[in-house]
Amino acid sequence: MTQHEHVRVAVIGSGFGGLGAAVRLRREGITDFVVLERADSVGGTWRDNSYPGCACDVPSHLYSFSFAPNPEWPRTFSGQEHIRAYLEHVADTFGLRSHIRLNHEVTLMRWDREELYWRIETADGATLTADVVVSATGPLSDPKTPDIPGLEGFPGRIFHSARWDHDYDLTGKRVAMVGTGASAIQIVPAIQPEVGRMTLFQRTPPWVMPRMDRRISDAERWLHRTLPITGTARRGLLWGIRELQVSAFTKHPNELGLVEKIARSNMARAIKDPVLRAKLTPSYRIGCKRILLSSTYYPALARPNVDVVTSGLAEVRGSTVVASDGTEAEVDAIIFGTGFHVTDMPIAERVVGAEGTTLAEAWKGGMRALRGATTDGFPNWMTVIGPNTGLGNSSMILMIESQLNYMADYLRQLNVLGGRVALDARRSAVDVWNRRVQQRMKRTVWNTGGCDSWYLDANGRNTTVWPGTTTEFRKVTRAVDLGEYEVVRARERSAGAGAAVGAVAAGAPAPGVAAASGAFGGFAAPAMAGSAGKKAAG
Repeated sequence: MTQHEHVRVAVIGSGFGGLGAAVRLRREGITDFVVLERADSVGGTWRDNSYPGCACDVPSHLYSFSFAPNPEWPRTFSGQEHIRAYLEHVADTFGLRSHIRLNHEVTLMRWDREELYWRIETADGATLTADVVVSATGPLSDPKTPDIPGLEGFPGRIFHSARWDHDYDLTGKRVAMVGTGASAIQIVPAIQPEVGRMTLFQRTPPWVMPRMDRRISDAERWLHRTLPITGTARRGLLWGIRELQVSAFTKHPNELGLVEKIARSNMARAIKDPVLRAKLTPSYRIGCKRILLSSTYYPALARPNVDVVTSGLAEVRGSTVVASDGTEAEVDAIIFGTGFHVTDMPIAERVVGAEGTTLAEAWKGGMRALRGATTDGFPNWMTVIGPNTGLGNSSMILMIESQLNYMADYLRQLNVLGGRVALDARRSAVDVWNRRVQQRMKRTVWNTGGCDSWYLDANGRNTTVWPGTTTEFRKVTRAVDLGEYEVVRARERSAGAGAAVGAVAAGAPAPGVAAASGAFGGFAAPAMAGSAGKKAAG
């Protein structure tokens, strides 16, 4: 990267969101962009998470781009290595390599109010400017490790599931596994046969459904290669089934009782000890936390070399780990499966907006963004997988593609407006959007299910999950409504004077945002007739 390079768009991150944004930019005819990646290869969370047993819990044909179908998926739920290879293939197939800058960790993004662009600094000392920033760092990119007293004095090996130490041989070792989330239930059965003893620290037991995984036959792959429409139909069927399930999560949580019975049966088949079964039985409504899929987790816990401790890790004394209930164990290694900084993303501390405040400061009361994408006070800055765009039962790729539609129309609107111009989300529009999201959130299983999940922020607000269907989200992100934005223009320079900046209201006044036409399911759909992005297959 040359010093002081200027681009139309800077994309941060090269996971599904970043590569998807890059593909969409090229399809829109925009080639003046870069993808800034802090690591030495693309892949995002599927590069970072390489722990034993790592795989996706969404069917492969749905967990892939609609514009880049893969007829060669080897399993119905493919492993990390196959998903990462798919992302590398996307980068090659769509000619993205020349745009990707590896080993370019962004350390600061600051809005220039005079020039109306973003000044970006990277860890290697390079600088560049960009008219628009698309942040696609994702919520599962920065591991969270709890602050445990005495941890710094532990003489053995410590690592997080997302930073797996492949040089450390676990054979015969005494291992403490901290956490029972989506990563842990894959790690436990993968390493249980080789470790000497495992102590699993469980604060809250998860609901675990059987994983209906199988090898995709050669005949199926041949059919999808030969008749691509069969792959599209398979994807559509998988999508439709999950859309029909949404109302149970968002409107009628009591309907999930039948699902709980299936999960209980999954446990009962493997766990015969009533004491252990009691430890592993959740006391909250299924779906309140992420529903996990595994047919090997419970059998692993029933093995004689595994101990389940039903409280969190509270202290480390030398090589002794101590639970909150006083249980002690001598271990050689501590593995943290304790999740990520989801509601307090570190990237927010590196973004400085129009008023000189960081995004983290703007979000100190909780993450909030208009249609999950833009935030007031941060012109021409967008997120992919932003606040309240997560899913509890389907593929995030569907949400990403919807946000890419919004990004594409955002850039079109800037082109139509012409000149040095920026769009800044109205605070009133952001407030209206988030009030509606939180109002609908009240009756969902994530708020009524009786659990404390990583979906909730420090204030107890669910700023992570989308309380509706992917179809709803697709409709409300189809196009940009200029009535929800202020148009900020750079006035012409006068002799001997710097560029002054003026704000021009566009479309309906702020109060009109709340009454925007085309309301859909309680959310204001775009009221303007701007061109929408090409609708990707659901």
